[in-house]
Amino acid sequence: MTYQPASVTLPFVDISRFRGPAEERTRFIDELRRILYDHGFFYLTGHGVPQPLIDDVLAAARRFFALPVEEKLKVEMINSPHFRGYNRPGWELTRGEKDWREQIDIATEAERLPEDPEKPWNRLTGPNQWPEALPDFKPLILRYQAEVTRVGLEVLKAVSVALGQDEEAFADIYTPLPTQLLKLIRYPGRDVAESSQGVGAHKDGGFVTVLLQDKVGGLRVRTEEGEWIEAPPVPGTFVINTGEVLELATQGYVRADVHDVVTPPAGSERFSVAFFLGARVDSVVPVIELPEEIKDKRRGVTVDALNPIFQDVGRNVLKSRLRSHPDVARRHHADLLTAEERAASGPGSAY
Repeated sequence: MTYQPASVTLPFVDISRFRGPAEERTRFIDELRRILYDHGFFYLTGHGVPQPLIDDVLAAARRFFALPVEEKLKVEMINSPHFRGYNRPGWELTRGEKDWREQIDIATEAERLPEDPEKPWNRLTGPNQWPEALPDFKPLILRYQAEVTRVGLEVLKAVSVALGQDEEAFADIYTPLPTQLLKLIRYPGRDVAESSQGVGAHKDGGFVTVLLQDKVGGLRVRTEEGEWIEAPPVPGTFVINTGEVLELATQGYVRADVHDVVTPPAGSERFSVAFFLGARVDSVVPVIELPEEIKDKRRGVTVDALNPIFQDVGRNVLKSRLRSHPDVARRHHADLLTAEERAASGPGSAY
């Protein structure tokens, strides 16, 4: 489970061992617990997602980003009050600096909910935007989204057991359907991008992220000591990282680690597909009672004035989307903004 090829420093987790014989499962859980405490980033094998589906999704991402700009802008995110759709390179910021990537955001396909002033996060629920130039795109992406949701929930159940809980410890805040956000992403090379920042240093907000990488590297993870670890692509694997929901629930025993992506070399491009599995937006993150043998290792929740973390899931998710996409916020949700935010222009800050 923790073998490390020469060019890789993150551990490997074979999730199939979680459903193996009792003795093997026990060893797996013990190893996973140590990994979760160390950094919460690892390569996942044994996930069961068919390789042809993975290949098809990466091919679909390349076809989408190869479309003429006018076709991509037909599904631009600013058209969606639910923060779904396409964003151009350099339009998002992380800590004030441009992220050099283009992406399309696809969340749970759903009917729009009526607005409720007591539940402003209801505004996040609604239909996706789909490129009309690619008729096969929607069924393929929704099939992949269902598969990585299955994978994410399987990982979450294993994490729960590793933390001394029942497999269904978090079921109350993700059933009947968790928050699902899928991002297809393209990073242009440094001959096109204006900086080496593909995505600036940030944390993910949900339970776990299931990341599919193509053949070009760039992902890095920062340790608690401030060291950056590269996470190059490994065929047949996903990169898993834990998010802020687990940091909140464990009071910092599991950390939502800071990570970034470096712009690929000139003359190349990098594709990835990131899936973020989160709690329902109408739920509140519980603080779980950890076993005595590990509870003293709790490090507390990260305090960051620029990115506060809330127990209310909807408040966290809505905060992130409003800040990440201020053009969408100003067009569709001006009543949720301050006067200063309403008057601002240009790209926003994801972190």
